[in-house]
Amino acid sequence: MNITGILAATLAVSLVGIFVGLFLGIAGIKFKVETDAREEAIVNALPGNNCGGCGYAGCSGLAAAIVKGEAAVNACPVGGEPVGQKIAEIMGVEAGSSVRMTAFVHCQGDCDKAAVDYVYTGVEDCRVMAFVPGGGPKSCQSGCLGYGSCVKVCPFGAIRVENGVAVVDREACKACGKCVAVCPKQLISLIPYAAKTEVACRSKDKGPVTMKACQVGCIGCGICVKNCPSQAIAVHDLHAEIDQEKCTGCGACREKCPKKAIVSVGGK
Repeated sequence: MNITGILAATLAVSLVGIFVGLFLGIAGIKFKVETDAREEAIVNALPGNNCGGCGYAGCSGLAAAIVKGEAAVNACPVGGEPVGQKIAEIMGVEAGSSVRMTAFVHCQGDCDKAAVDYVYTGVEDCRVMAFVPGGGPKSCQSGCLGYGSCVKVCPFGAIRVENGVAVVDREACKACGKCVAVCPKQLISLIPYAAKTEVACRSKDKGPVTMKACQVGCIGCGICVKNCPSQAIAVHDLHAEIDQEKCTGCGACREKCPKKAIVSVGGK
């Protein structure tokens, strides 16, 4: 190839490059999506954990929803009230009050209190137990399996397994809800941090069956219901449940429970 051909090819490539560059530049200006400055400010105010506890795809998703008016300014469970106040200032609105929440495991059936039907050896993941005979080795089919699926998904190290049952560190918990979503037995829920009393059992078996399976299982006897002065407790699906909005934390139900299935949760 002679020098003329080389120069022509170089010129052609250069012209194409210039054209493409101009086209992309014009397209970028024409189709540019304007970003609300408040959205970036909100992202900077959020903790940046991207845990999804707010129900959106990360902090940027929540920020966009707040600016659009689709989410509350205090929707971040990790940041809590302080972050809600900052975002409220950015949006020029009132933050409103928010209730600090924490995860709670509704089970006390550890290795000392719960009976087992067999020794399990295999993949240690609670979600795998759906494919294991009896739904797991513990006699109680509603109890904590203790294989730590909740531990693995917690981004804050706020939950651990002790003696075969999951335990939540209330101070470290940010109430993101990941442990709640992953538990195949639906044993974990978010309760107010200020709660003083909770039922640590969700057995759906009849009393005699529960008593054989666990020393501290709720037998649905209803003694707690009869002794609650604020009508804050009721029996559903053969186990007691507390309405935390009504509960005064008097402890009457806890004191009267014959199986000690109702516990103090250290609320302040």
